[in-house]
Amino acid sequence: MTESVSSSPAAAPRLTSLSHGGGCGCKIAPGVLSKLLARSTPFAAFPDLLVGTETADDAAVYRLNDEQAIVATTDFFMPIVDDPYDFGRIAATNALSDVYAMGGKPILALALVGMPINVLPHDVIAAVLRGGEDVCAAAGIPVAGGHSIDSVEPIYGLAALGVVHPQRVKRNASAQAGDVLVLGKPLGVGVLSAALKKDQLDDAGYRAMIDATTKLNTPGAALAQLPGVHAMTDVTGFGLLGHTLEIARGAGLTARLRYADLPWLPRVEAFAADGVFTGASGRNWSSYGDNVRLADSLPGAARALLTDPQTSGGLLVACAPDSVDDVLALFRADGFAQAAVIGELGAGAAQVEVA
Repeated sequence: MTESVSSSPAAAPRLTSLSHGGGCGCKIAPGVLSKLLARSTPFAAFPDLLVGTETADDAAVYRLNDEQAIVATTDFFMPIVDDPYDFGRIAATNALSDVYAMGGKPILALALVGMPINVLPHDVIAAVLRGGEDVCAAAGIPVAGGHSIDSVEPIYGLAALGVVHPQRVKRNASAQAGDVLVLGKPLGVGVLSAALKKDQLDDAGYRAMIDATTKLNTPGAALAQLPGVHAMTDVTGFGLLGHTLEIARGAGLTARLRYADLPWLPRVEAFAADGVFTGASGRNWSSYGDNVRLADSLPGAARALLTDPQTSGGLLVACAPDSVDDVLALFRADGFAQAAVIGELGAGAAQVEVA
C-alpha cells in the first residue's frame, strides 16, 4: 500500500476549506431528492432492468443473461478530510460499497474528477487519484479511465461496475417480517468529521475514522449467497434512520432498532452530546422524521446521532433469524469486529421505531 500523504505543501489550502460540505453529507436531502425524481421515466419498457430508481436502491442492475447481471453505480463528493490520499481512499471505498451492497463483485471503475486546478498543487491532486487507485487495487479491479473537469470545489469519486447472478441480487426492498437487522460497521463518521473541522479530533480518533471509511464492504458478495439474507443496503448520507426507513418502506414493515445495541466509533457519543455534529443531520430529520418514532428514554443527542450522515458506512443486512450466526461469521472473518445485531422487522406501518 502506498504511504499516506501526511501533509500538503505550505501554500496548499486545506481541502475541506474549499468545499461547502464533505463526504456523504454533501448528498441532496432525501425529501428533496424524492421530489426531483417524482416524474422519472418508468422502467416497464426495460424488462432486463432488474433494479432502477423505484426504491432508492444502491445501484442499478441490468440482466445480461440467466447467469449474469451488471451492477452499475456512481458516487462522488467533496473532501471529508484534508489529507488528499485519504480523501481518495475514502471516496473510492464509498463508491465500491454500492456494488457490494447489491451482492455484486466489482470488476472495474472509472474515475470522476473535478479539481480547482489553479488552486491546488498538482501533486495534491495526484495523491487523491493515487488513493482511489490503491483502494481499487485492493478490491482487485483497475481504474480503467474516467473524466475530469476544472471545478471550483474539489470533487472525486468513481463510476463502478460489478457482476452478480440475477437470482442473488440483494435489493433494499425485499426484507421479510421477522427478519433481523445486522449492521456491519460502527456509526459516527459525520460526527467525527465535524470534530475534525473544529480541530477537536485527536490522532487516534482520526485513525479510527480512516480505518472505518477505507474498509471495503467485501462481505456483500458472500452475504448474497446466503438464502437467509433477504435484503441489503449500505448506511451512507441519509444516516442509519434514513437507510433503515428505505428497507422498511420497501417491505411495508416496521423496523424496530435497539439504541443500546448500536456500535459507535470512539468518542462519537460524547462529541454529539457536546453539540458536535453536521448540518446534514437536521436536513435528514426534516426529510423523514415524520416516519420515525423515538422513545422518550433515549439520550438527548440520539436524534442527531441516528441521522448522522455516514460516509463509506457499513452494510445493513435483513436476514432470517436462523441466518444471523452465519451473517456475523462472514463479517467477523473479514475483520468487521463491531458488526452487531441492532433490531428487527415486523408487521406495522412503514416506519422506524427506536427504543
